[in-house]
Amino acid sequence: MSVASSQDSRTIVARATPPGRGGIAIVRVSGSLSRAIATGLTGVELEPRYATLTHFRDEDGEAIDSGIALFFPAPHSFTGEDVLELQGHGGPVVCELLIERVLALGAHLAEPGEFSRRAFLNDKIDLSQAEAIADLIDSGSRAAARAAQRSLDGRFSAVVMALNRKVTELRVFVEAAIDFPDEGIDFLQAPELRGRLADVEAEFTQLERTVRQGRLLRDGIHVVLAGRPNVGKSSLLNALVGYDAAIVTAIPGTTRDLVREHIDIDGLPVHIVDTAGLRDSDALVEQEGIRRAYQQLAAADHALIIVDATEMHPPHAPESIIAALPDGLAFTIVRNKIDLTTEPAGSNAADPRVIAVSALTGSGIEALRQHIKEQVGYEIGGEGTVTARQRHVDRLRVAREHFERGRAQLLAHQAGELMAEELLQVQNALAEITGEFSSDDLLGEIFASFCIGK
Repeated sequence: MSVASSQDSRTIVARATPPGRGGIAIVRVSGSLSRAIATGLTGVELEPRYATLTHFRDEDGEAIDSGIALFFPAPHSFTGEDVLELQGHGGPVVCELLIERVLALGAHLAEPGEFSRRAFLNDKIDLSQAEAIADLIDSGSRAAARAAQRSLDGRFSAVVMALNRKVTELRVFVEAAIDFPDEGIDFLQAPELRGRLADVEAEFTQLERTVRQGRLLRDGIHVVLAGRPNVGKSSLLNALVGYDAAIVTAIPGTTRDLVREHIDIDGLPVHIVDTAGLRDSDALVEQEGIRRAYQQLAAADHALIIVDATEMHPPHAPESIIAALPDGLAFTIVRNKIDLTTEPAGSNAADPRVIAVSALTGSGIEALRQHIKEQVGYEIGGEGTVTARQRHVDRLRVAREHFERGRAQLLAHQAGELMAEELLQVQNALAEITGEFSSDDLLGEIFASFCIGK
């Protein structure tokens, strides 16, 4: 864990509620001056953890506002420091005057995420729990909010620590075999070792599944609609989102700029982008729209290539569009306008990458929504679903790579020393997820994304 700097010892203040007008505004103070600031503001000694209705006064004793003051002495507070919470009226001017008075009494304005950072540095929460606070605030669906709350409750950390315990037990076993080579037992050939390796493998698989689902819940997926003009891309966008988000006409090339919308598929946030029709064009505006379409495809998680079912038999997509897709980009061919054909709606039995729909009637749209969910491996969130970030995915990938290298060295060459070293690297990578091992640069990057006052 990072060592607290002199900046971390300052008493800080910030508004904890959103800016603007409201019935109540909350100002939060944390640090060693909190008790003195409370007395300076209210003129009374606050009883710990007791809501006191009082006036907040300026240096001349004139009332700035009236409200509730709460004092939480260290270490029994969110940050682990003395914390003062002031609940006043929600006018922006009143709140600004209150913060100015706290600053005059010796506090400093808090930086983004500084309250949560102090809670982390004072061992009130670990790093994944701190990130869960921001994820809970930013959650875009009920499923994401519930998952973030589970992470905040420590369930994600518990899964990571369970894997780390298995790795520690395996490392102890391997190092014992190295330290006691003359005991007459070949520990590195013992069935117990293979059992421990299998246990760690199983824990990795479970954690990878947990992290994959958590990242999908938090970040969602980026889906791009692509195809030639007049195949019904904009109509399909409207059908997916449930209202007329994009202009639809019979004129080819109506969509020139990107149209972005968001939908929720069983809790999975899906960011959909409708793009310009892909064709050769001399019009400068249309050329720019086509360039942006390919730019979106380069950043997509999944592409829906729309074709006109009345013109293409058997189902296939324009080869030029498929050839231009980024390497490895998953795509689905969506055969639209089946209301003008006898083609049945839904998945194609011969090719699971083909879905037949009618954007006009809505036939096959629900099948397409479920298909998108299945393509990214999303499962409806249960009690074990937590929120996770790309950082967690990356650290887990590094941990798995070290484990696989160590296991290969051990099984192929009986290289116990190399296995022990790789297991140490596994532990370090896992510790970065919870923050047991972290750099100041990493902490700065994480907490800088938080709201001020959080």
